[in-house]
Amino acid sequence: MDNTGKEKEAMQLMAEADKKVKASGSFLGGMFGGNHKVEDACEMYARAANMFKMAKNWSEAINCLNQAIDIYTDMGRFTIAAKHHITIAEVYESELVDIEKAIAHYEQAADYYKGEESNSSANKCLLKVGHYSAQLEQYPKAIEIYEQVAISTMDNPLLKYNAKEYFFKASLCHFIVDELNAKLAIEKYEEMFPAFSDSRELKLLKKLLDAHEEQNSEAFTEAVKDFDSVSRLDQWLTTMLLRIKKTIQGDAGDLK
Repeated sequence: MDNTGKEKEAMQLMAEADKKVKASGSFLGGMFGGNHKVEDACEMYARAANMFKMAKNWSEAINCLNQAIDIYTDMGRFTIAAKHHITIAEVYESELVDIEKAIAHYEQAADYYKGEESNSSANKCLLKVGHYSAQLEQYPKAIEIYEQVAISTMDNPLLKYNAKEYFFKASLCHFIVDELNAKLAIEKYEEMFPAFSDSRELKLLKKLLDAHEEQNSEAFTEAVKDFDSVSRLDQWLTTMLLRIKKTIQGDAGDLK
């Protein structure tokens, strides 16, 4: 089926879903399985959204998912509403490249998951919010999220290994804002989570703080290269480290 065919089918599904929603709102519809009709409508909206996505008609796909979200939240079905918010966030993230809107939908999904006590699903959404907030230079918000997720994972035997990564990311965000802030935050994290003290991430942070204090670009780059040779730095970490390095006077703005 080509894109035109997919769009046509999506439009039909959407029209059918609209009809079911209207019917469920009528007096007779309410008496004869109104809820059932509304659930059917939600499934149709979701199918229509998939068709629109296949046809790369992103705004219609988002519209369908929002219709389903409205109904699911009215019914108190927040977990499935959260999943639809994530789908919308992913469209904004990858296709429409509107990061502010992606953040808003990930935040809403996290809220719904928290309300349903699905903390690990909420944390996954929050980490996306932290990631993009830092990219958009909204550091206080990113710090708050990384600290929150680190604290919620550090007592979990299966997840505590990840806590050091989140404390590391929060420390880098602090460092970009202010060197003294970073020092104080790192001390606080060590007290809260002693395993952070032995981590390679903390050793790197201490080397970077020393290099920054001495305004020594070369020592900064050397420390980053040593770390990268064992644990590859991803794009986000590289971006944050470059932003810190640029605050060293006379710096060329690269990590070479």
